This record gives sequence, structure tokens and C-alpha cells, in this order.
Amino acid sequence: QVQLVESGGGLVRAGGSLRLSCGASGRTFTTNTMGWFRQAPGKEREFVVAINWNGGRTSYADSVKGRFTISRDNQKNTVYLQMLSLKPEDTAIYYCAARRESYSDSNYRNVNDYDYWGPGTQVTESS
Repeated sequence: QVQLVESGGGLVRAGGSLRLSCGASGRTFTTNTMGWFRQAPGKEREFVVAINWNGGRTSYADSVKGRFTISRDNQKNTVYLQMLSLKPEDTAIYYCAARRESYSDSNYRNVNDYDYWGPGTQVTESS
């Protein structure tokens, strides 16, 4: 059974930072585009950032550009999301996702572009 599991969420003060991790089991995703999405209460799930299979290409939502950084360690089958200067509007459940297709680019920004999802981790910015 393929599973993605996020970790690292929590409560953080305004302007603080967090690093989320996404680990995989059941298969490796070393050749697959990985993404992070988030969903705030009462809102639709939205794209945050994606990274291609070897980390050479990334795509960011304008709202997080310059504050968030995605990276991956294929030897550990893990993707990271470093979040700096957190704002109240960053409060959401953050989901890790993976595409089934191998060797694709990073510019996949729709929920339907991804085939595997983790259960999510809560990030709350407390002003």
C-alpha cells in the first residue's frame, strides 16, 4: 500500500518558521514530481509548491514565493517544505502529493494532477 505521511506541522508565532517533511512508504517517488497543497477552513485546497523528480525544477504559488522553499532527498524518499516568515493566511492543513507519471516537470498546480496524497498536517500561525 502506497502511503505519504506529512510531519512537522504545529503552532507557530507570527513571522516564525516551520519545516514540513513528507515521507513515503510502499513505493519510492524518486522519479516523480512531488507537490505541497494546503487547505484553510472553508476554502478549497490550493497549490503551494512543486518539485520535479531530481529537484532541478520548482514551481511556487505567488503567495509563498520568497518565503517557502521545497527540496527533496531521493535517497531518503522524502520531500521537505521550509516555511519562513509565516503569516496568518498560511494557517491551513498542508498536504503532500505525488504524481504517478515519472520524469515530469514541476509545473503541475491542480489537485487532479496528483495521484497520491498524504493525510495532511496542521499548520497554525498564532498572531
